[in-house]
Amino acid sequence: MVSGLEDLLFYTITQGEENISVGRFLAALRSTGLLTSDPRLKDCMRQIHQAVQESVGTAMMDQELFRKCVGSNIVLLSQAFQRKFIIPEFEAFTSLINHLYYNTQAQKGGKVANYIPQLAKFSPDLWGVSLCTVDGQRHAIGDTNMPFCLQSCVKPLEYALAVHEAGTEHVHRYVGKEPSGLKFNKLYLDEEDKPHNPMVNAGAIVISLFYFIFVPAFTGTQALNSYFKFSSNAVFQSERETGDRNYAIGYYLKEKKCFPSGVDMTAALDFYFQLCSIEVTCESGSVMAATLANGGICPITGERVLSAEAVRNTLSLMHSCGMYDFSGQFAFHVGLPAKSGVSGAVLLVVPNIMGVMCWSPALDRVGNSIRGIYFCQELVSLFNFHNYDNLRHFAKKLDPRRQTGHERVRPQTTFSISHNANKVKLKDKSYMETLEGLV
Repeated sequence: MVSGLEDLLFYTITQGEENISVGRFLAALRSTGLLTSDPRLKDCMRQIHQAVQESVGTAMMDQELFRKCVGSNIVLLSQAFQRKFIIPEFEAFTSLINHLYYNTQAQKGGKVANYIPQLAKFSPDLWGVSLCTVDGQRHAIGDTNMPFCLQSCVKPLEYALAVHEAGTEHVHRYVGKEPSGLKFNKLYLDEEDKPHNPMVNAGAIVISLFYFIFVPAFTGTQALNSYFKFSSNAVFQSERETGDRNYAIGYYLKEKKCFPSGVDMTAALDFYFQLCSIEVTCESGSVMAATLANGGICPITGERVLSAEAVRNTLSLMHSCGMYDFSGQFAFHVGLPAKSGVSGAVLLVVPNIMGVMCWSPALDRVGNSIRGIYFCQELVSLFNFHNYDNLRHFAKKLDPRRQTGHERVRPQTTFSISHNANKVKLKDKSYMETLEGLV
């Protein structure tokens, strides 16, 4: 049965031919959104590399080599080539993403953060966008391999890990869940003398107490072999030397007894600075975002690194508190969980579809990337990704989840369901009418 499936897939890719060049096979693979660096395809790529090394002239793939390469990847590759991933027409989708990228590149203005000297060294012209879907389809355009610090984009990841390990109830003994309505670095607590939420500096400093070990597996980058550096020492030292406001917040938290007893406040601050100084690229950052979009399971490794509870809580707080003083407007216009950082990063999550990392160092007056914000707004203007877009009746936006020619609202001309061993056929009924008939 497996052999038959392999042969069917082979002839689907070759369009009935007995051989296909390795280059053509890899091009077809990339068109689905899978990259040759995908860790799930490690054995497949090893077999292909060996075949190329042994070949004379153009390396060709026949059925025998195809079976060796497919191996345990038959399900993944079948889904890819039969267009059953979350975004089936991936090349068409990414061409539109590229169009948005170039439109956004024309946005000028803003200033690079200079209160942390190391951040001031970046050019305002840098601009990159990477995305990773919940099926591990990936795309990158622009300056996506340039390392930059997460800064405040680490806050949702830090909070998610805390909830994953300690649970919601314990974590929220020390930090609230409400937007503060104030600047992210304000010396201010809520009515219970707790930081308002984990997305402001006071909340993130308290949350950092839960960990003095960060978990790199969250990014999937160990298996991805992509860029992930625990801490840029230059930025860390720069943060320490210019972190008067954060030291003031730390002492204020200590005065209000926000820390558990016995905590070394200065050590906690050092660790917080280290977390903010973690370096990623747009490409590795998009895998982080996709892990949140995928309910805590890394799309390119299949590993669960966060609990469903941790992801749900994190996305809720990102939606209400993630974009500094712009959170309310961002939630209104974009309608998606996101977190920005003064390095110019914007980590965007489209739940159950994909994660995106945008990066451009030029910031607006509240500390958000000008290009990052514009790109997110244009993304939901083109695609129906806004949390409150009506997928049934609102036809002005594109839905990349549907294959070409698929009707937006298609009546179910025949719907079969097995219930108590009886077959029931429902004709010409809408989805809601079908559900009502089964109640």
